[in-house]
Amino acid sequence: MHPMLNIAVRAARAAGKILVKQFDQGQPIDAVSKGPNDWVSEMDKAAEQAIISTIRKSYPDHGIIAEESGQQAGSDNDFQWVIDPLDGTTNYLRGIPHFCISIALLHKGSVQQGVVYDPIREELYTASRGAGAQLNGRRLRISPKVELKDSILATGFPFKAKHKLPEYQQMFNNLFEHCADMRRAGSAALDLAYVAASRHDGFFEMGLKPWDMLAGELLIREAGGIICDFNGGHNYVQTGNVAAGAPKVLKQMLPLMRL
Repeated sequence: MHPMLNIAVRAARAAGKILVKQFDQGQPIDAVSKGPNDWVSEMDKAAEQAIISTIRKSYPDHGIIAEESGQQAGSDNDFQWVIDPLDGTTNYLRGIPHFCISIALLHKGSVQQGVVYDPIREELYTASRGAGAQLNGRRLRISPKVELKDSILATGFPFKAKHKLPEYQQMFNNLFEHCADMRRAGSAALDLAYVAASRHDGFFEMGLKPWDMLAGELLIREAGGIICDFNGGHNYVQTGNVAAGAPKVLKQMLPLMRL
């Protein structure tokens, strides 16, 4: 395992222990609203600090972009760690056991290492650029599906931007009419990991942030899949509009998403 990936794994596991310990107690968790339908809990913050502390011990000069604490400059900003300490906060707060930690390392803007960790299932998704993607050490390969009509797609609703609902609903309708079925589980980072693991054949969502998608981006690419914006371009980090999947499935999805 690449040394920097090893640190990302160590950080993700440290955060996972914090999250699971509180989750297993079954007690209400304090949370405050950051915006419409957008919550942050004390556990998000504790998990994030555990990740940052682990990274800083080995790479004190690297930059960090974290969902809750924002951007922290380092003297070596060619390296940027992009952290989501708890993707699926609403699930977590409601006692739904579907959430994860997502950590990506960028070098000069290019994702080099990625980790998505589901601490409930103890599933560790890892990827290094040019070295493939793994789930608990087993090589991942994208779905072999070639027809959209046979495919299971995953999505996330635009719950933070409900003014986009009409546009989203039209996309959903177009895709649902042509695919086998659709899933909505509440964690974009895990959705992307599931695409890399061929559990889902494709995925689309509006309004994602870099910490939601960058680790998943590398997982999908290293597993042989494609990730893009709704027009098939490379502006998904800027727009937050992400489509991903097996190459032949994604090719059939995109025309149905251009409204």
